[in-house]
Amino acid sequence: MNHLLIISILLLVFALPIDAEEKKQGEYLGAIASESPDWFKESFLEFEEDVAEAAAGGRRVMLYFHQPGCPYCAKLMQENFTDEETVTFAKKHFDGISINMWGDREVISVGGLPFSEKTFAAALKVQYTPTLVFLDEQGKVALRLNGYYPVDQFRAALSYVAEKGEKKGSFSEYLLALQTEVNGKLITEDFFQQESRLDQLLGRGGRPLAVFFESKNCESCRIMHHKILTDPPTRKLVSATNSVQLDVHSDQIVTTPDGRKIAVSDWASELGVDYTPSVVFYDIQGEEVMRISAFLKTFHFQSVFAYVLEKAYLQQPSFQRYISARGEKIREAGFDTDIWGYDSAHE
Repeated sequence: MNHLLIISILLLVFALPIDAEEKKQGEYLGAIASESPDWFKESFLEFEEDVAEAAAGGRRVMLYFHQPGCPYCAKLMQENFTDEETVTFAKKHFDGISINMWGDREVISVGGLPFSEKTFAAALKVQYTPTLVFLDEQGKVALRLNGYYPVDQFRAALSYVAEKGEKKGSFSEYLLALQTEVNGKLITEDFFQQESRLDQLLGRGGRPLAVFFESKNCESCRIMHHKILTDPPTRKLVSATNSVQLDVHSDQIVTTPDGRKIAVSDWASELGVDYTPSVVFYDIQGEEVMRISAFLKTFHFQSVFAYVLEKAYLQQPSFQRYISARGEKIREAGFDTDIWGYDSAHE
């Protein structure tokens, strides 16, 4: 083969387009490492003993489920557990115990059943980190927080559990009693449907129902509307559901997905909605399949809607495993996934 032919072949090879499989991999952004507070208990993870020891000292057990690199866990550590008043109160009333939701340490539950950390988290259906589970003196759940709560609301949760508020009413009722009259208006969106018969929205257009529970003058609601719902890919996902906005404090009568007439405030209390904004999702049969009930940024907020719209919960009960696979697929397509930003890196 002469030199001119070899050169011609090489020029043709290098002129070919780069194969799709060689496309640059997107980056994984936004992970933040954190450590549990040094005042947390060094537990053997035998919870009957932990509960008894805490009760003997006039305290209760606070289980903290976390995972490596979780920015919401880091926010809890960096903001909530650096607040002097919160830390002082928590140390007085609680024994904090850390559980890695993917960990392999042995856990002995109240009742003596053995688990690993990850199978225990799965048994409790931990979908978000941080998740905090507060146990009473009998080892029963007094309160559960599924995700990050801002400092003031987190402090209210600690007070509720320390005061044994679960014996008097729900946490949502406790929060309502603390509030003064709230003025202002909800922030609306053009995709919200003006419908009080929520049962009639089930399956309309083959879409799931998303019920947004919000409140007036709510900073977290403002962030959702002005920073998350302004992102076009997120907005496209949300618009693929039948979405309704309700004022969590309203006396408006609605018909629930199961056909009952009830005031919104009573329904929110019944559902245990104690954070705004919360989004509760229903399938076409009127069964709740997922909810957002704590602070989320764009990637996770977006992923919840994708999880529901794809009906991924039918095959993958672990939301954390789902978002890991979803993020990997996005990166394989050449886009970054920023789990701690407000803008999508892909369209």
